[in-house]
Formats: sequence, C-alpha cells, structure tokens
Amino acid sequence: MPRVRVVCFDLWDTVLVDDSDEPKRRAQGLPPKRVERRELVHRFLCRHAPVERPLVECAYDTADAAFWHAWRNQHVTWTVRQRLGIVLAGLHRELPPADFDELVRLHEEMELRVRPDLAPGIAEALEKLAQRYKLAVVSDAIFTPGWALRELLAGYGLKDLFAAFAFSDEVGRSKPAREMFARAAEGAGCRLEEMVHVGDREHQDVLGARAAGCRAVLTTVVRDRGSEHTQADAVCRDYAQLPAIIAALDAE
Repeated sequence: MPRVRVVCFDLWDTVLVDDSDEPKRRAQGLPPKRVERRELVHRFLCRHAPVERPLVECAYDTADAAFWHAWRNQHVTWTVRQRLGIVLAGLHRELPPADFDELVRLHEEMELRVRPDLAPGIAEALEKLAQRYKLAVVSDAIFTPGWALRELLAGYGLKDLFAAFAFSDEVGRSKPAREMFARAAEGAGCRLEEMVHVGDREHQDVLGARAAGCRAVLTTVVRDRGSEHTQADAVCRDYAQLPAIIAALDAE
C-alpha cells in the first residue's frame, strides 16, 4: 500500500459533537434549532403579510423531507438559500431580497452563535497528527455551510491545522460521492490512495472513502453507528489511539 500522506476528517460526530449546542441553547432560554428555524420563517413572512404558523411548519417539513431524500439518494446537499427558496415557493410567497438574505444568514450562523463541543480528545489527536501528515476536512454541510464551518474550527484554534477543505455546499456533491474525496486530495496535493479518511458513518465515510481509493477509519468516539459490521480498515474508539492507528496503516 502507498504511504499515508494525508489524513482527512469528517466533522459532525467526528470532530464536532452534533447537537451538543442544544443543552446550551436551553440554558440560555433559546428554543431548539429546529423550532427557531421555523419561527424565523414565520416572523419574516409576517412582516409583509400574515401566514398561519401550521402552514409554515408544513412547508418547512416538506422541504426538509425533500432535502434528506436528495442527500441520501442523489448525494447532494442543497444550500440553505435553496432550501428556504423551496419553503417560500411551497407557501406561494416571496420576501424582499434584503429580508431573504437576512433569513439565510440567520440560518447559516445559528451554530456560530451557540457553538457545538469538540469530540473528546480530538484537538490533541489533530495536533499530533499534523506533525507527521497533512490534514484535510471532507464534510457534508447540512445547515451550516463551509464558510461557517471554517469559522467554527478557527474558534477552536484548529483551522490552521488543515491544508485542504471539501464541503458539500462548495463541491456540489456530498459523501459518498468521489468528488468530495478528490477535492480534498487535490487541495492537499496527494493521490487518493495516499489518503486516510476518518468518519463516523459507514455509508458516507467508510464505503465512500474506500470506493474513491482511500483507506478509512471508522470513529465511534462520539457515536457507534454499527462498528461490529464495518468494512473500515480500522476502528477508533479513543482519539488518543488515532495517531497509532494511522501509523499502523502507514506501515502496511
């Protein structure tokens, strides 16, 4: 096997703990993100003409269902702007451009205002790995786009550890599409077979990476999504072990 030159990482439930911001939101008296998003649409529309809240809920839920279908089956993640456009189209409503831009921004910045936690031990593992390998990010963007995810990493002092980023809203495809891994490899200056991808989802992170020609490490540090059946090259249950896992793959 080729030597390992680049280690790339998924973000959600790999580097960042998904929805770990929700307890912080409750402590601040804020509603769950799901509720706030629908409240925002309702409030912005009511600035111009009344609309019943259940109609907004129905339109938003329908747009979300369509988004999940496209993500899982077509391997694309619509941008927040596209998703909100679908919500408004379903309601036969429009917003002035300035209002629509503000609505999009408030959605995209929600996880910057109340930030998720880092996975236990990930910062130390990244710093140690960066001494020997180039690092990259390969992550789908659901509500928080690539520019905001970079800001999240910068806020934790981690952004400069990464040599390349592949976010689905910027690439135009989502994992397990080969284009995501190829973008990271190109940005980091390596061949796909010289890259190891670390992530928590079998379909997107393990099978996607291996189909693209990379090796894959399944992480269960945040959540175990079925490691007993994984096809990954290795499983990481504690990020203190990750440098040794990568070194073992490098030595094969």
